[in-house]
Amino acid sequence: MAEAARHDKTARQLRLLSDALDSGRLGPVKRLINTLSPAEIGNLLESLPPAKRKVVWGLVDPEDDGEVLVHVGEEVRESLIADMDEDELVAAATDLDIDDLADLVDDLPDKVIEEVLKSMDRENRKRLEQVLSYAEGTAGRLMNPDVVTVRADTTVDVVLRYLRLRGELPEHTDHLYVVNRRHRLIGWVALQDLVTHDPSTPINRLIDDNLTAIHVDEPAEDVARKFSDHDWISAPVVDDDNVLLGRITIDDVVDIIREQAEHQALSAAGLDEDEDLFSPVWRATRRRMLWLGINLATAFLAAGVVGQFEDTIHALTALAVLMPIVAGMGGNAGTQVLALMVRGLALGQVGASNIRTLLWKESRVALLNGLGLGLILALVVLLWFHDLGLALVITIALTCNLLFAALAGVLIPVTLKRLGYDPALASSIFLTTVTDVMGFFTFLGLATLLLLR
Repeated sequence: MAEAARHDKTARQLRLLSDALDSGRLGPVKRLINTLSPAEIGNLLESLPPAKRKVVWGLVDPEDDGEVLVHVGEEVRESLIADMDEDELVAAATDLDIDDLADLVDDLPDKVIEEVLKSMDRENRKRLEQVLSYAEGTAGRLMNPDVVTVRADTTVDVVLRYLRLRGELPEHTDHLYVVNRRHRLIGWVALQDLVTHDPSTPINRLIDDNLTAIHVDEPAEDVARKFSDHDWISAPVVDDDNVLLGRITIDDVVDIIREQAEHQALSAAGLDEDEDLFSPVWRATRRRMLWLGINLATAFLAAGVVGQFEDTIHALTALAVLMPIVAGMGGNAGTQVLALMVRGLALGQVGASNIRTLLWKESRVALLNGLGLGLILALVVLLWFHDLGLALVITIALTCNLLFAALAGVLIPVTLKRLGYDPALASSIFLTTVTDVMGFFTFLGLATLLLLR
């Protein structure tokens, strides 16, 4: 419900913005933009064709430029950066938190990076270099090194006075981290405990040591899963020696979850989640050509199977009418299983310990659906072609193909995952090949054996 409301809001904003741009009145456009968050501005920019996008980008408050660049896809970001001069880029990057700057720095010109580094103090420069030293897609790359730490041998009063002197806290601070002299993590103290206990209370009495810290090399997907499982707002990041390096906050995790959803949806069609909706025709053509070429090759494989039964089809023309039903039903059934498996793999719910159980469960579902739908299809075929044998053949073929689809839907993504490939990207093409080839082979093979004797 909330997601649908957000989409409706975006569509309404886009309509108002487009109407204002078409009328040539930039005043209302700027007023609308100033009411939006950087993430909403980024979403709108991605929804606009290049000409309108350039106009709107020029009206965005310069103080929001950096945050907006962080919230758009890589291809759109490149086009926006191309419209900015070096001084604008330096100003935009300088205003960002370390973790957001780490996301942006790879897309900035070298000269701009040099100027940004010069503008930073020694401590923040060291923090940025530390974050950039970790691989993309890991907790180290996601973390913000700006954390508030306290010592266990102090009191609540001392900590509160320290916080007042500090003046401000990093965003989404719900805990202070307790470390020893070597900066190793001991536990954490909730802010609510600090304000509800007597000022003389020792910090070591408030420490929560039931703490699950995130290792700096942990994959981003696992980080998101832990946040979801524990309802965290923030979590500490440590190295092999349990030294506190930084923290990850819920806003970063929401971005991970959104990116994962986009990746699964677009990868299944062979697309990149960072692709611009309005990318140049030639670039989009080149990107999609490889995927479509692979599909063409597998289509020839299915066509080759059909060609082996040319005489059968010639003798029974009804087969040409009915065989797409068997292949299509298998493809749809397999896609359902595939979607469940890709999601299960992404969430860590599928592994060697439960593959056999999943295969057995999906096989039974396929057999029951095959028999139920096959009987309905048999009745239709009997009324249509008045051929009991043909009705029996298509029932058996449909049931068999649904079974093949279920087995392929389980085994293909698991196999690709074990081989180190992204199951969301490549599974669908293999699944379609299996259901088309086996659907045609089973249906036409059975018709040859049972109807042409």
